[in-house]
Amino acid sequence: MSILVGLTGSIGSGKSLAASYFKELGAYVIHADLICRQLVAPDEPAWKEIVLKFGSEYLSSDNTLNRSKLATEIFKSKSKRKVLEAILHHRVMAEEKKLYFEQKKNNPKAVVIIDSALLIESKNYKNVDKVIVVESSQELQIKRVVSRDGETLTSVEKRLKIQMPLAEKLNYADYVLCNITDREQLKYQVHQLYLDLKNFAIM
Repeated sequence: MSILVGLTGSIGSGKSLAASYFKELGAYVIHADLICRQLVAPDEPAWKEIVLKFGSEYLSSDNTLNRSKLATEIFKSKSKRKVLEAILHHRVMAEEKKLYFEQKKNNPKAVVIIDSALLIESKNYKNVDKVIVVESSQELQIKRVVSRDGETLTSVEKRLKIQMPLAEKLNYADYVLCNITDREQLKYQVHQLYLDLKNFAIM
């Protein structure tokens, strides 16, 4: 039978890189962030609700949601963050479930990975068979995000402070991928873990 796995980690931990390695090996990867982008496209129900709750000032000139402006706002306000999560989380999970069952129908022995930064926070970890957490040091996380996104050190540190601590996420993990050396080491770990997941899927 197929297996549904949640993959998560904090910013800069290497979660997306691990997801890409799973995909290379044959896993079907569902990206929560991509689903979010589709859900907030102009005139979609989630888009309309966000405009209603937050205002049209969070729209760009082409009516698309100004995600960076909204992100800045919700990072400053826990209450606004909860409003946005209430709009998006249930819709994202419904779409993930739909995609999983479609894949399960196509391939009864599929290994399906949900790549989700908020897997734990959204309670979606309860809907998967196994949870993988990508672990790294905070120093490396900050270095990666600064290098990747061009953010300031202070900005990244602030983002980390409002996120669930990685140590807390590890409490929910069935598997941990340690990303503190190089890409090849992470790739090796993913490969070994994928073999285990494949075994679960064919049982």
